[in-house]
Amino acid sequence: MTEKLKYAIIGAGCMGQEHILNIDIIDDAEVVALCDTSEKSIKESLDLLNNDVAIFDNYIDLVEANIADAFIIATPNFTHIEVLKEVMKSEAHLLIEKPLCTTVKDCQEFEKLAVDYPGVIWTAMEYRYMPPVQRMIKEIHNKTIGDLKMLSIREHRFPFLHKVDDWNRFAIKTGGTLVEKCCHFFDLMRLIAQSEPLKVYASGNQDVNHLDESYDGETPDILDNAFVIVDFENGVRAFLDLCMFAENSDYQEELCAVGSVGKVETEVPSNSSGITNSDIRIGLRENQTALKENITVDAKIHQAGHHHGSTYYEHTSFISAIRNNTKPEVSLNDGLIAVAIGEAAEISIKEGRVVQMSEFNL
Repeated sequence: MTEKLKYAIIGAGCMGQEHILNIDIIDDAEVVALCDTSEKSIKESLDLLNNDVAIFDNYIDLVEANIADAFIIATPNFTHIEVLKEVMKSEAHLLIEKPLCTTVKDCQEFEKLAVDYPGVIWTAMEYRYMPPVQRMIKEIHNKTIGDLKMLSIREHRFPFLHKVDDWNRFAIKTGGTLVEKCCHFFDLMRLIAQSEPLKVYASGNQDVNHLDESYDGETPDILDNAFVIVDFENGVRAFLDLCMFAENSDYQEELCAVGSVGKVETEVPSNSSGITNSDIRIGLRENQTALKENITVDAKIHQAGHHHGSTYYEHTSFISAIRNNTKPEVSLNDGLIAVAIGEAAEISIKEGRVVQMSEFNL
């Protein structure tokens, strides 16, 4: 029997708790330690665990304890770079919640530090692992719709949740909405297009959410809606439609890809809708045929979080890379480029211009 992979979670808030729920249903993994400065987050996490774990309020002490095979970094975005500098001393495997860091500069600093790192470094981009999205990607890469030309992703959802000290209300701590929230979608665009981003242009604003909130006399400054277009080197154009004051949508994400001979589309249900499955629809131009297939997620996996089962599949892939000594499916560079596209979109809105990706010297 394979010895269980021992996880330590740094950051026991909302996402840290989702990791706990998913690791709990994986036979060859377990959480052995939690680290957080919030007693409330620690208590909520302990309520989810079925085994005794070590508790830390300082990640330096956790690293020195040397009790984990892998660390999950789920602390506030702006803390990632400093946490990573210490956790890397462990030479353990790292699963880093998105965004990798809040700026391209910090991501590049981490990239330099990680040269020749012995463990697996994996950027957590769970949207890749949603079953309907994975099936859609497979059809695109198999050329079912011919050569991909256009890709659109729509996310209509609820506002940012309240988090400890409401750190996610300000762009300085999140990287901005298009980094914090949308790096997932920019990662998907790049994965689906199988090409590198060339230029980004965006329009967005803060029109509805958080305008009546105040923290130490400061009003939140994060965007709550945007349109973003990304042009890729191979000619593919991708479009993001984001609205964060549309919480009554049955489907939180809707994706459509159009190729030279047809199109494929799917959607991901919102948690509040009660819908647990999705359809894949393929329409071909030449013979006017339409194919439709229902994609279901195992109920046990679906219930272990808020990302349509994807966190479970992300962990099984992460563990497989560790066991088999293979490269991560979502690399440090993937995390860097996703942040760069998000940062470019934020700049495009602030400065009212097209942003060339060459400006980042990636």
